[in-house]
Amino acid sequence: MLNWKKIGRRTLRVLGVIFILLLIGAVYLVQVTKVPPPKPADMSSLQLQRTDHGDGFYTLKNNWFRHSKSGLYELYVEGEPFERGVINGKLTEELVVRQEDHFAEQITKMVPSKFKRNFLKYLIGFFNRNLDKNLTEEYKEEIYGVSESASPKYQYLGTNYQRILNYHAAHDIGHAVQNLALVGCTSFGTWGSMSADSTMIIGRNFDFYVGDKFAEDKIVAFFNPTKGHKFMTVTWGGFVGAVSGMNDQGVSVTINAAKTDLPTGSATPVSIVTREILQYAKNIQEAIAIAKSRKMFVSESFLVASAADNKAVIIEKTPDDLDVYDPKKEFIVCTNHFQSNGLGKTKMNMEQEKESASSYRYQRLMELLNANRKNTVQKTVNILRDQKGLNGANIGMGNEKAINQLIAHHSIVFEPKKLIVWVSTSPWQLGQYVAYDLNKIFALKGMKENKEIADSSLTIAPDSFLLTPAYKNFEVFRNIKQQILDGGTVNTNNLVATNPEFYNAYLLAGDYLYKQKEYAAALQHYKQALTKVIATKKEEDHIKEQIKKINKKLAP
Repeated sequence: MLNWKKIGRRTLRVLGVIFILLLIGAVYLVQVTKVPPPKPADMSSLQLQRTDHGDGFYTLKNNWFRHSKSGLYELYVEGEPFERGVINGKLTEELVVRQEDHFAEQITKMVPSKFKRNFLKYLIGFFNRNLDKNLTEEYKEEIYGVSESASPKYQYLGTNYQRILNYHAAHDIGHAVQNLALVGCTSFGTWGSMSADSTMIIGRNFDFYVGDKFAEDKIVAFFNPTKGHKFMTVTWGGFVGAVSGMNDQGVSVTINAAKTDLPTGSATPVSIVTREILQYAKNIQEAIAIAKSRKMFVSESFLVASAADNKAVIIEKTPDDLDVYDPKKEFIVCTNHFQSNGLGKTKMNMEQEKESASSYRYQRLMELLNANRKNTVQKTVNILRDQKGLNGANIGMGNEKAINQLIAHHSIVFEPKKLIVWVSTSPWQLGQYVAYDLNKIFALKGMKENKEIADSSLTIAPDSFLLTPAYKNFEVFRNIKQQILDGGTVNTNNLVATNPEFYNAYLLAGDYLYKQKEYAAALQHYKQALTKVIATKKEEDHIKEQIKKINKKLAP
């Protein structure tokens, strides 16, 4: 077994970056030995064909798939596990294939060495060697059904079933390898006296970024399984797990990553545990029972809200323990550290609070909730879009310490008692939020004509920030940053000018100039970075280390 402690920190960081690109992309998450697919009793659904009605609208029996004017894709699937997987794949085939192409393109670009890709393929295979043994037959069959629509051109990396199966563990291993904030999400809820009409409101940002293309094809999916409850999730092609969702019992679930040890083997992916809660829990007690029944190989917070209980709690789960945080108040806040009496006091969690951006974001969220007094859906969206630091400080655009880090895959708001959900549209959480009434959508019983299903009367307008010069500057900043990552030549003065309050602009400029051996100029940028609000201790330590190196080089 690998002794990670004997590997130098720098080497581990390099491996970590490669791992994460690989793991999140999931193209190369292939087991060393082939994993046999399940054996569904009835595979006749493979013969079904979708009907193309034009304009991106497809139907198959009572199931349908469409591209909304909002830019979101919308999907409805019903039936037995294998059948709904097959139908899901057939209806969304182009997105399943496109998502894998995006992954492959990104990984090949970032890890150009074929040797390294092959090595890591088998290393990750070790982590996922027992993944299929930790999923129920129901979810294995559904994944198998979807995989039938995956591209045949990646067979050399593993069977379609292997690849799609392993996608569902990417979230887990990705944030475990280095404990990076790949999923540095923020979620919160209010009810009773904390909400304007006493109705429970839950909001969350899913800050999971793996390149712009990953977030292009978001699917708002509505599932009507033969067993369990109807539910909705925000997902993507080929993915049947859940990261944000709500069922027809008024149970909503969102997940926030916590600090965790490097996994040594497979367990049930977090997204599948979330999916199981949505499908089979009608209250908090049942959600806790499901979470207890599954072994996970990373640490995660599940914010579970329940209309029946008229409150929300956080299920905090590690590979070894589970605790429940109930604030005993009419609001709840969750970032990326544990809060329960048990897990909140562990050494690893205290390190997370001290060294990451989690506690800062938590404090900012509390500031905004206190200022809000009586919360509303609009106020919830305003909080999710907030880019400021503590006391309204300007900490730069894209800072991990901000609630809105300008990287969100999606942002979402639930009203569990009303069964209404708002989903953000691009870019990030800046576009309009479109509303879906689960009662109305599940009452459709199929759809034969292409029509908008979102409730336009409840649409929340785009953020006015989109119309400002600052937003245009941020777009320029992102372009220059990408040029640096691609190994291009840039003007560092232009970089910092577009985002002058963001420490990362100076850090990027410093690292770029250091590589160019322009040490004096790099030193000035590093010193300037230290005057800004830095997201993590790791980044601050890196800046200070670079300053020491330069001072030695420049010493007479």
